[in-house]
Amino acid sequence: MTDETIEDAVDRVREAKRSVEDEARQEAVERQHDEGKMTARERVEYLCDDGTFDEIGQLAAPAPTTPETFDWEREDAPADGIVTGVGEVNGTPVAVAATDFTVKGGSIGHAGGRKVDRVSDLALKNGYPLVMLHDGGGHRIQEGLDARPFARGDAGFANKQETMSGWVPQVSAMMGPGFAAATNFGALSDFVPMVKGTSTMGVAGPSLVKAALGIDLTKQELGGAEMQTSETGMADLACEDDETCLDAVKMFLSYLPRNTKHDPPVKEDYEPPTQDEVDALTEVMPANKMKSYDIYAVVGGIVDRGSFFEIKPDYARNILTGFARIEGHPVGVVANNPRFKAGTIDADASDKASHFVSVCDAFGLPVVTLVDVPGILPGPDSEKEGIARHSAKLPFELNRATVPKCNVVLRRGYGFGYVAMGGGRSTDNEVTVVWPTAEIAAMGIEGAVDIAYREEIENSDDPEAKREELIEEFSERTNAERAVENVGVDAVVEPEETRGVIARAVERAEEEDTEFPPKKHSINPV
Repeated sequence: MTDETIEDAVDRVREAKRSVEDEARQEAVERQHDEGKMTARERVEYLCDDGTFDEIGQLAAPAPTTPETFDWEREDAPADGIVTGVGEVNGTPVAVAATDFTVKGGSIGHAGGRKVDRVSDLALKNGYPLVMLHDGGGHRIQEGLDARPFARGDAGFANKQETMSGWVPQVSAMMGPGFAAATNFGALSDFVPMVKGTSTMGVAGPSLVKAALGIDLTKQELGGAEMQTSETGMADLACEDDETCLDAVKMFLSYLPRNTKHDPPVKEDYEPPTQDEVDALTEVMPANKMKSYDIYAVVGGIVDRGSFFEIKPDYARNILTGFARIEGHPVGVVANNPRFKAGTIDADASDKASHFVSVCDAFGLPVVTLVDVPGILPGPDSEKEGIARHSAKLPFELNRATVPKCNVVLRRGYGFGYVAMGGGRSTDNEVTVVWPTAEIAAMGIEGAVDIAYREEIENSDDPEAKREELIEEFSERTNAERAVENVGVDAVVEPEETRGVIARAVERAEEEDTEFPPKKHSINPV
């Protein structure tokens, strides 16, 4: 029996909640701020629309399994080190899980794991995007040295992520240490931004690497943002600070539907490209076909003003991938970048682009391919990387995709590179067009002439003149007019007509039916 009144009970619960919030933990908050990081609760508040976040498991307490830690109480691990709940981002319901580095290094215990299970179950059932904000050391070691709970395999979260894959968008933002569990979550997510200088990714941290392999590396050397975004492509974006990272999460979600039963969100108040941006389409292409140009200027002259959001900008820079809008409608853009490796497709470029196409297709975004490709990267190093297998991934994903596809050949469309980028009838495009500067052939003209007509050139009276004569002859047979003669492509369009052609094709298209509702397919990780 107790004489506690309802007012007493309310006060007791209020105090319990207050004790785990940032205001009651100023010393821990200051340590986090000193590291240049927001707290888990500050991140959730910044991410979600004002007043929309409903926390789940705020009063969760640790569940120790070893005798030395039987005296743990809630005060020892507020909220068990992870903030979870459902809020709204840009008006869309989103399930959120943010690890709290100030609680046992952001490690996830059994109670915290059940909180993640709960919000991910809600995401799966109700079709909410899942956003995980990682800042911690993976599974809590003190609670993990026991087969009884651990044998469950973290409650099958990898299974759950695969089930959600292609059904709802999944984000893993690395906002602090992200070795082990956080990296595993990230590998199965659709978008992985990192914060420069504070975040890391990797299957194991420096201590374990040194113990296992005797290699002594810093956290940043082993898995910092610069390395994971530019060298491995494991992460999509390197951000300057926490706010920039969370802004990137909001931006990513703004292009995608809540789930695959919904259409991608249309922005009614879009701005078309300026006249200067449209004029740049004609001016950007150099007369000398051996020179590069700014592919970003091409994208900027086609999509809505300021709408291009690049994915993996520092990785495989020979190919460009990113979301944009055309007349307010979200699309995915894949473009060869002639300023890096001349736009040639190598293993990394193919992996990057194919995964991006898969994400676009899963969530109903039309795909626009802008082609200027001299082919697939040859050579012994490329062959050792398995280029033949990797280069098949992009055309595989383009042909598996059921969303509208629009293909524009800007300049070179050579060999299997042309096929890999969805040129001509190599995939079922809504529209496939070429610019007047297009040149389509089995390989580059100069190289083809040098190989196929070597003897004829060497035996001529003037080898250099003969070579130029042959190059000019074949140039006439590989140009834009020749490309449309057999209706291998639909039309030759002037650069400034490109936006309108794509917009009308997308507007008129009907997405193909799929036999796998409510999602199309799981998205294979790269």
